[in-house]
Amino acid sequence: MFWRKQTSHFESDDAEQRQAKIKELRAALGPLSARGEKYCNEACLVRYLEARNWNVDRSRKMLEESLEWRAARRPEDIRWTDVSVEAETGKMYRAPFTDREGRTVIVMRPTKQNTSSHEGQLRYLTYTLENAVLNLPQGQDKMVWLIDFTGWTLAHRSPFKTSRETMNTVQNHYPERLSAAFMFNPPKIFEASFKVYPFFFINVVLHVSFLSRRLSY
Repeated sequence: MFWRKQTSHFESDDAEQRQAKIKELRAALGPLSARGEKYCNEACLVRYLEARNWNVDRSRKMLEESLEWRAARRPEDIRWTDVSVEAETGKMYRAPFTDREGRTVIVMRPTKQNTSSHEGQLRYLTYTLENAVLNLPQGQDKMVWLIDFTGWTLAHRSPFKTSRETMNTVQNHYPERLSAAFMFNPPKIFEASFKVYPFFFINVVLHVSFLSRRLSY
């Protein structure tokens, strides 16, 4: 089973219209810190605009919230020593290979969950996403997720608080980063939901197994 991002309804081939929106968003943000300037390059602005269907006001609000989150969490400063305990079982990691199109692949194995630390799990999620973004090949800005559900049961689900903040982190602070999510050996209970409501299905996955997807709606 897999989920693939739907394309935007915005006329992306209209270069003049795109640049006008990007310029408008940059102006709306106003003066930024040095970290903010570094983060808010043109590709970043485009991702936030795409995530909000090129509505500048909504994109600005989303990006400002991300800048506040990054200032508080400082994801770029997380180091391996800060998350090594979370990584011991291989529950989530950047794969040593790319997909056919050269995109970074993140492997997730929810049955390997090994801690109950809310902050630790969120820090490790952030570290993995930041690492994946940094290792995207030139010309790529999206990644692929391979989610291995082998052996998964309801006993492996994470607390609601952790799942909710996981959803919030990926939805609001890493928009337009997921190209496709492939699910290996998904539980039968998920199949009907996926076929009828694919976006609802992935929300269920997020809630019960501490996984993440690109959510921007």
